[in-house]
Amino acid sequence: MQTARQHIVEVAIPLPLEGSFHYLVPERLSSVAVAGKRVLVPFGRRKVTGYLLGDGDHPGAGELKEVLDVLDEEPLFTPPELDFYRFIAGYYLHPLGEVIKMALPAGINVVSRYRCEESEDGTPVLKEYLAGGKSVRTERIYTADPECAARPRGKGLEILEYLLDVGPCSGPELRERFGSCTAQLARLVELGAARLSQREVYRDPFKAQSFGHDAPLPLNPAQGEALARLTAALNASSFAPFLLHGVTGSGKTEVYLQTIAIALAAGKTALVLVPEIALTPQLVGRFKRRFDCGIAVLHSGLSDGERYDEWRRIRRGEASIVIGARSALFAPLQGVGVIVVDEEHEGSYKQSEGVRYNARDLSLVRGKQAGAVVILGSATPLVTSYHAAMHGRLGYLHLPDRVRELPMPVTTMLDARNQKGETFLPELVEAMGENLDAGGQTLLFLNRRGFATYLVCETCGHVLRCPNCAVTLTFHRIKGKHVCHYCDFTMLPPASCPDCKSGAITMLGRGTERVEDQVQKLFPDARVSRMDRDSTKGKGGHARVLKELEEGSVDILIGTQMIAKGHDFPGVTLVGVLSADASLNLPDFRSAERTFQLVTQVMGRAGRGDKPGRVFVQTLAPGHYALTHAVAHDYEAFYREEIAFREEVGYPPFAHLAALTFSAVAARQGESAADEAAALLRKIKREARLRVEVLGPVTAPLGKVRGRFRWQILLKGVERADLHRLLFHFRGGFNHPSTVRFTIDVDPVDML
Repeated sequence: MQTARQHIVEVAIPLPLEGSFHYLVPERLSSVAVAGKRVLVPFGRRKVTGYLLGDGDHPGAGELKEVLDVLDEEPLFTPPELDFYRFIAGYYLHPLGEVIKMALPAGINVVSRYRCEESEDGTPVLKEYLAGGKSVRTERIYTADPECAARPRGKGLEILEYLLDVGPCSGPELRERFGSCTAQLARLVELGAARLSQREVYRDPFKAQSFGHDAPLPLNPAQGEALARLTAALNASSFAPFLLHGVTGSGKTEVYLQTIAIALAAGKTALVLVPEIALTPQLVGRFKRRFDCGIAVLHSGLSDGERYDEWRRIRRGEASIVIGARSALFAPLQGVGVIVVDEEHEGSYKQSEGVRYNARDLSLVRGKQAGAVVILGSATPLVTSYHAAMHGRLGYLHLPDRVRELPMPVTTMLDARNQKGETFLPELVEAMGENLDAGGQTLLFLNRRGFATYLVCETCGHVLRCPNCAVTLTFHRIKGKHVCHYCDFTMLPPASCPDCKSGAITMLGRGTERVEDQVQKLFPDARVSRMDRDSTKGKGGHARVLKELEEGSVDILIGTQMIAKGHDFPGVTLVGVLSADASLNLPDFRSAERTFQLVTQVMGRAGRGDKPGRVFVQTLAPGHYALTHAVAHDYEAFYREEIAFREEVGYPPFAHLAALTFSAVAARQGESAADEAAALLRKIKREARLRVEVLGPVTAPLGKVRGRFRWQILLKGVERADLHRLLFHFRGGFNHPSTVRFTIDVDPVDML
């Protein structure tokens, strides 16, 4: 029988290591060492934060190290949340400790570090210290003591009388009312006339903003039918997934709001996911105007402190609605009744590094565990989602018309062939001038940032490329530099060709910076703005641009895909899509689907207010089915052609995929590792008789990134279980040099 000192626990360490680890719990910590808390444990020569998973069983108890400390008063995660983390670790084949670290707020983990200090005799020594951990912000609270007979004079007496009248106040509140009063407050405490205490305060990302109030909007018949089905599912209190397929401007958000109101009235909570940070300010405004309950926001645009405080509000039950990007999926909401995934087709729900999870897919898993209603909403749903809905795996809710009987925008396809690379065709320029004169706003969409996309020598044809990546450098005029968008390598524009030394070098291609420059020359009196990753850097960058457009202080907005995602701009009456076919030629089986989605979404920004909208789509491929059906606002016709192609070549939804990527600084070493991996995969497949196709290895479409050469293997399995079985055995049996990195991406979204 074990003594208390021999209490063994299982701990997950947030490092890229398989499996969990076992530790002994000393008697002094036995009562507080419970599952869900962080523990400080020795790991090699360091002390690191681990996550206590529960009691463990280890045969060699005497060989185990002891837990050094328990870092939390209350558990950070519950048993159901741990089940969710375990599912993610198993499905995406990633260490559990790193999954938990990702799910919890950044900056709370503690790890040992070393610094060099001088000893008493002056010799340098290494001293260990603990780094990390997120601080809780507090403020001083002053409370008057009515029993105290002491009475100050002057300003001190005014402060005391105020405290007696209104009750406890914080230092900042008192300074705002009375000005500088530190000395008077100290004197009140010294006399015993006031008591000083500390109160925890949250860092509020929306502190400076004020929100009004609005009432639910009347629903049209299609919205009403959708709400009725969602209400029935909520009343059943069991898992119910739905695809809400509504054209742009059909009022999907109003359906979300009214469904959530019903869930809140039943004592449930709601989680709302959006694909981009840029969508968050506008959506948060709508929710805060509609609901009086606590609303928390989680996305990477917040500081670590703000995210930590929002997470604590949610954990304490002070927020009933959580809104955010993909990481909000891990919000510690209890009693979830509704999960909304807005713009469910967006690829940004997929994490591209670390734990390569897809928040869209995992929302269904979390909804099933919680017995919640899950709404996947989009005007251009994923082909796989629509296929699932047509085959009964998702409930199908259709909103075929815009609200208030608004018409879809009139759309014109412009053939850009034989136009000598003109940025704007005459029809679009004429429409922009007319729209400007009429007081309407214009959106111009080009999914490439920067000024010029490449630099070429007219004498020898040399193209300036990144020395670390297999891509051309993009010129950013504001920075005055050529930039690699993959590794951030920068260089000044060369005076001559690096190869032939000729001075005949020119910039070709165009990005949003060049379009902005050309628009300002065409319409010098127009108020022109730009929305891309460069122009929205810094906190509040997205909200600033969107507010300017909403307030009417922008006539023409040029942007990348940021402007296409779910925004509601009532003043926009003209949309111009430049180079609509740019994404059609990417080496990815989803290129047609993504082109259709992107063009349809940006078209949908036009005509959402009282004035009708117009759209002009410039393309070099006017006959491609993705564009012809987008211009016709015909999703079903696009789906029929695309699903036939997918079935013919055996891609999702008719197969499940996993991509393995290998990279190394030495090309031959990476290629050799990829060859060995492919041989092992085929051997396992053959011996276990698994229905999985092993394709490759081949050089990745981006053959070199950040100085590392890359190879890919693609796995296609008819049965998901076969695919996972193959990957599980491969991961356990594949040995590779430490100089070679490899990643496993289950259900890949980006094939580059």
